[in-house]
Amino acid sequence: MVDVWLPYGKTDVCARIPTRNFLGTIEPKEKPGVADSRAEVERALREPIGTNPLGEIVKSGEAVAVVVDDATRATPSYLMVPPLLDELNRAGVKDESITLIFGCGSHRAVKPEEMKKLVGEEAIERVKVVNHDCKSEDLVYLGTTGKFGTKVYVNKVFAESEVRILTGDVELHYYAGYGGGRKSVLPAISGAETIQRNHTMLLNPKARTGVLEGNPVHEDMVEATKLAKVDFILNIVTNSKNELVKAFAGDSEQAFYEGVKLVDEMYKVPIERRADVVLVSSGGHPLDLNLYQAYKGVDNALDAVKRGGVIVLVAECPEGHGHDVFYDWMTKFKDAKQMEKEIKRRFRLGGHKAYYLLKAVQKAEIILVSAMPDYLAQNVFKLKTARAINDALRDAFDIAGKKARVWAMPHGNMTLPIFKATE
Repeated sequence: MVDVWLPYGKTDVCARIPTRNFLGTIEPKEKPGVADSRAEVERALREPIGTNPLGEIVKSGEAVAVVVDDATRATPSYLMVPPLLDELNRAGVKDESITLIFGCGSHRAVKPEEMKKLVGEEAIERVKVVNHDCKSEDLVYLGTTGKFGTKVYVNKVFAESEVRILTGDVELHYYAGYGGGRKSVLPAISGAETIQRNHTMLLNPKARTGVLEGNPVHEDMVEATKLAKVDFILNIVTNSKNELVKAFAGDSEQAFYEGVKLVDEMYKVPIERRADVVLVSSGGHPLDLNLYQAYKGVDNALDAVKRGGVIVLVAECPEGHGHDVFYDWMTKFKDAKQMEKEIKRRFRLGGHKAYYLLKAVQKAEIILVSAMPDYLAQNVFKLKTARAINDALRDAFDIAGKKARVWAMPHGNMTLPIFKATE
């Protein structure tokens, strides 16, 4: 037997796989975290890509807005924010002139106790902090994207600040291609109408994980970011332990693309065969807080499993399904075709996740190991369920056969297997 440990919530669970069935583990090509995170962020700020240093961009007394990721992301913003604030101070900007905006997109607001964990207690005490609300009545209209006709409404504090800075981490994303860079404007601080219009384009075959070229979701986000007149970004790439590997600062496109190159190196993993069964963990807390977030692990596993195979998703989901529209669409529509029509006709954020899930269920049986009630997982989300990982594995062998070959993906939300058939 081979013991494979998979993250589940704030702990790990052990899958026991017969040696003859086990193909191996699909894991990121890990790079170690830097010894001194602060020094690495300071280096990036000193050596910006494609722009002048911050000290030459900001002027004393100017109002500065800094966008940071919300609680649904594992981004260690606390590594970026303090050195960024110090850099702004050195340029003559006082703490009272700086506002941190949690880029919630269409997600719930960040709770006060989460804020401290996300950006660090020191930052909360130093500067003003606000949650972005995509349904706020005081959003500012910036214009319409030329290629796709998306009306861009953004956060008022951001729009009215004299200097606009984005922070975030560059990682794989299943229809924007990658997180980071422009994603801190759209969807992070955009209005609901803007987000919905942009996300409608996820039906395009180029709107997928790890793809930027020809991806309309990405191209529209880039245009929105230009309309938002972003002055500077600070992005990081982390390893699966959430340690800082490298920081990138400067121009909103150039610095982002440098981050993308590193992500590809670390997280795109070529495989030479598909398995009958893929055991995938979303990566544990906070990536498996709910099914809405944890689904990304399934999406990434799809290229590693044979059609008609089995995906076992190990995700605690203590907050349940995580999105009302996701739930509503799963109860309202019978199949992916109906959902496609609805996405084109009247897209609602959250519906896209239901669409992806139904498409995934068409390719493979999905067994969920979670804290969610069985009736919800089975009746609403069309998943099989198991109480424990080894029960799920036994069920998978019943479906795929005793000789089924198994891949394991401990960090499914951040690992992209790329199937390359050998000649």
